[in-house]
Amino acid sequence: MPEVSIITPCFNSSKFLKETIGSVLNQTFTDWEWLITDDKSTDNSVEIIRTLSDPRIKLTVADKNGGAGHARNLSLRKATGRYITFLDADDFWEPNFLEEMIAFMKKENSELAYSSYARCNENLIPQIKDFKADKEVTFNNLLKTCRLSLLSSMYDSQRVGKEYFPEGSKREDHVMWLNLLKKIPVGKPLPKTMAKYRMHSTSISRKKKNILIDQYLVYKDYLEFSTVKSLYYTATWALNGFIKYSKFFN
Repeated sequence: MPEVSIITPCFNSSKFLKETIGSVLNQTFTDWEWLITDDKSTDNSVEIIRTLSDPRIKLTVADKNGGAGHARNLSLRKATGRYITFLDADDFWEPNFLEEMIAFMKKENSELAYSSYARCNENLIPQIKDFKADKEVTFNNLLKTCRLSLLSSMYDSQRVGKEYFPEGSKREDHVMWLNLLKKIPVGKPLPKTMAKYRMHSTSISRKKKNILIDQYLVYKDYLEFSTVKSLYYTATWALNGFIKYSKFFN
């Protein structure tokens, strides 16, 4: 079995897919499997992936478009690696990402870790300061802001099991991390910039006003908090989100 399973959802990502592929193939740590699930792309993403002859790369084409959470879950069910990590089809890893993260987790005896990452435009040019991995992450502080980004995080499935994404929520990554942190006391920060995140102008995650309701439902429906408590955490999350991406603070 490979040491690491890389989980990638793909939907109409042909514009950036070759750079993402290159960032995985250039990893200094090579004992990995890469499970890509295409979510019924209408561009040539599948054709690009099928040109790859590396047996470590395993493509699944979904029967229907079910969203990123559904696509990740399809890959997760097939994952056999001890360490689980995520990379969207338009993001980028530094060549030593896997090597550094695994070494850090073993050194710290950590079940969950995350690194700093650069916040870039579509051409991978930094736009604001790097997001710093400078705080330990717990269930309680993750309620107020999601410090864990999929592209810069890793967990040990041998110790905590696989954690799946709730399907249908636009905040599926936040819910997944919260569920994981119910099982473990803390996630450890690796304060090195190990990845590059593309901040698209059309990205769902950047349209904060449009997802306040979805974030509220994280607390109200998935965590079953009271209305008042859910509103409090939604407001706190929104404020921290503004600070996280505002150029004034970065």
